Amino acid sequence: MDIDGTLLDSHAQVPERNARAVAEAAVRGVEIVLVTGRRFDFARPIAEALPCDLHLIVSNGALIKSKSGETHQTLLLPSQTARQVIELTEEFRANTAVIFDRPLERQIILEKVQWDDPFRGGYFRKNRAYIAEVSPLVDCLNGEDPIQVMFTGACQPIRKAMGELAALPIALDFTLALTEYELRDFSILDVLRPGVTKGVALREWARRRGIAREEIMALGDNWNDREMLEFAGLPVVMANSVAELKSLGWAITSSNDEGGVAEAINTYVLGKI
Repeated sequence: MDIDGTLLDSHAQVPERNARAVAEAAVRGVEIVLVTGRRFDFARPIAEALPCDLHLIVSNGALIKSKSGETHQTLLLPSQTARQVIELTEEFRANTAVIFDRPLERQIILEKVQWDDPFRGGYFRKNRAYIAEVSPLVDCLNGEDPIQVMFTGACQPIRKAMGELAALPIALDFTLALTEYELRDFSILDVLRPGVTKGVALREWARRRGIAREEIMALGDNWNDREMLEFAGLPVVMANSVAELKSLGWAITSSNDEGGVAEAINTYVLGKI
């Protein structure tokens, strides 16, 4: 399951009924995987709020980790590609961050942190311990490959950035993953290693665990969940999902504020409804 807009309600909390349903599924032998665009350290508190063992596919499929932090797979963006992306998107520099797979400090690098930014300030303050400034931004690329280059901000400029990135001559050297919250006018666009998606990572994890796709239920609400939902034998879309996902004929559960994850687990996994 996805985290934001899916497992979490609109106050970024795990509803108690969701936690209970996930825990009961785990007790019955169902494997739980959180599949998110968040970095591991930003996703870990959500994992710890669930009273069961689980694994995490984080950074839109770039890493697979255990709840304790053991890394099972890492697919990083080549440093040279990241450098080219930054150099070719100067217009969006204030919206750009470079994310690294590092312990604690200097995971998130920006050229200048706007702590009171109306769109991103809350995220910056929550992640203050992990953030550093480097100017010019390309100087943070000193040979270590990052997880991704990330663009965040209002929907319209991030859509523009996505269009310009897709039109670059080097567009085949990376994958784009968009997460968009129109009601909040906030978007996240990740530039990842080619071929990295939530769906590809879920397929690899299922292969390693010997689980057939027909045995997998996936829940999501946003653009970056589409490949994961397409892979799963039973894709379930949240009622608060972006409109396109709800138009594809997949099962639709209640919204994230109505315990839609619990409803889906009770209906399709536990057979309670």
